[in-house]
Amino acid sequence: MTRNTQNMTVVVTGASGRTGSRVAESARAAGLTVRAASRAQGFDWRDRSTWAPTLRGADAAYLVYPSDVGAPEAARAVGLLAHEAVGLGVRRLVLLSSRGEELARPTEEALRESAADWTVVRAAWFAQNFSEGPLVEELRGCGELVFPGGEVGEPFVDVRDIADVVVAVLTAGDRYTRQALAVSGPRLLTFREAVAEIAAATGRPMTYRPVSAPEYGERLTGFGVPPEEAGFLVDLFESLLDGRNAYLSDGVQQVLGREPRDFTECAREAAAGGTWKQ
Repeated sequence: MTRNTQNMTVVVTGASGRTGSRVAESARAAGLTVRAASRAQGFDWRDRSTWAPTLRGADAAYLVYPSDVGAPEAARAVGLLAHEAVGLGVRRLVLLSSRGEELARPTEEALRESAADWTVVRAAWFAQNFSEGPLVEELRGCGELVFPGGEVGEPFVDVRDIADVVVAVLTAGDRYTRQALAVSGPRLLTFREAVAEIAAATGRPMTYRPVSAPEYGERLTGFGVPPEEAGFLVDLFESLLDGRNAYLSDGVQQVLGREPRDFTECAREAAAGGTWKQ
């Protein structure tokens, strides 16, 4: 680390979420002062009056937009917040984005158009999507994952690696400024293979049933997801899960100088914690 972190304060949006909670933990371990930013702490992406009190006096911020970085309103919100942050002296901004997601590019561009010292971290599909969030209940309850992932390979990335990369970027001075870094896990797995690894870790039989994105959208609306949100997710899955992301990225190795954590490790740790126990 080249930047003195003793007096560095970083705002972590989504601090109670999958990546934000790990970024906060990794930042504290690195000696940074963390200012958690979520609705519980009075920060709301949809309420601009909450931004300045959260940002004022900080040195840097980790930005993760709720729902998805490619959501229709994300570019405007991120752009406005970035300009406000710079105006308050918070110039160092790191945005979580997604590999291969064309819908995310306007949000990335909105960040670049600000005067911030920005870095974009484009992540592969999270390994923790299987152990945290809506997919867990399917695997825990009926032992089956119904999902529009087909049989394409995905290099599932551990969110702890994302967090470590973010904190390393924040504390590396200008080394990664105005760069987009792509991070992934160390190998390709299909969703079927990922579920098989979870089954092996839990000792429970589990299956994977691929469906089309429109069929999955119908399931979502049946579960109460608003049609507009379900439609966005259908479009997102149809693009992201078409095979375009079936390759490895070396962002973890480049920034951290080590190999990324393997999916097997994540599955075994989650199983040991009783994540999929009935």
